[in-house]
Amino acid sequence: MRKESQLLKGCLEGCVLKIIDIKGEIYGYDILKTLKENGFNNITEGTLYPLYTRLQKNGLLSAAIKQSNIGPARKYYSLTQKGYDELKQFNEDWLGLNKNVNSIMQGKIT
Repeated sequence: MRKESQLLKGCLEGCVLKIIDIKGEIYGYDILKTLKENGFNNITEGTLYPLYTRLQKNGLLSAAIKQSNIGPARKYYSLTQKGYDELKQFNEDWLGLNKNVNSIMQGKIT
């Protein structure tokens, strides 16, 4: 039986980095919203906030607390240079893996 969560786990970090790359400095909840708008319906805040912490700890994200007009201060995330480098490597790895898996799944094996 296929477990979507196992497949997702390996891709989520790269997707989060790419969303921040595209949108720039962004509030954590807005990343969740973007993921959901793009088909990641089973993702929760409880999945993402530990991921943000790990990415920060690994030097891939920086965070800044900013005041909000509609409530308490919010933490906004942006990529560090190390984050951009990691995103580039993820993209290269993903393209290669995607090509190989698609080839086999389409029956193009030798």
